[in-house]
Amino acid sequence: MDAANTATTVARKPKPGKKYFSLDEATRALPYVDRVIRDIQDCYHQVVAMRQRLDHPHPEDDAQQFEREYERSMDHLSNLVDELHQVGVELKDYDMGLVDFPAVHDGREIYLCWHRGEGAIHAWHEVDAGYSGRQDVKALAD
Repeated sequence: MDAANTATTVARKPKPGKKYFSLDEATRALPYVDRVIRDIQDCYHQVVAMRQRLDHPHPEDDAQQFEREYERSMDHLSNLVDELHQVGVELKDYDMGLVDFPAVHDGREIYLCWHRGEGAIHAWHEVDAGYSGRQDVKALAD
C-alpha cells in the first residue's frame, strides 16, 4: 500500500470524540435540522441581497447603517451555522440546504446526505465523494 492510499484510509477512520449518527438518529434530528436550514437559507438570501446592495448602493442608503445591518445579519448566519455544528451536522450548500450527517459504516467514516425538501434521508456517500457520489441508504443494510 502506498503512502497516498494509507493517508486516505487513515482519514476515513472514525475520529475519537466526533459525533456520529446512526440512520435512525439522523432521521430523528431532521425536523430540528430542517428548521435551522430554513432559517439559514432565509438569512443567507438576505445577506446576499444586502451584499449586492452594499456593492451597488442606492443614493438614499445610509451606508454606515446598512453596513451595521449587514454585519448583524452575517453574525446571525454564523450563529445558525454554529448551531448545526453543535448538533454534529455539516452544512455543505447554503442554497440547496444540503447537509451531511457523519456516520460510520464498516469501520469507516461516511456521510448520510440530506437536503431541504427531501422527506427523509435517502442517500449516503463516502467522505471524499461528495453529492455526486450519493448512494441509496438501503445499500448500508447489506
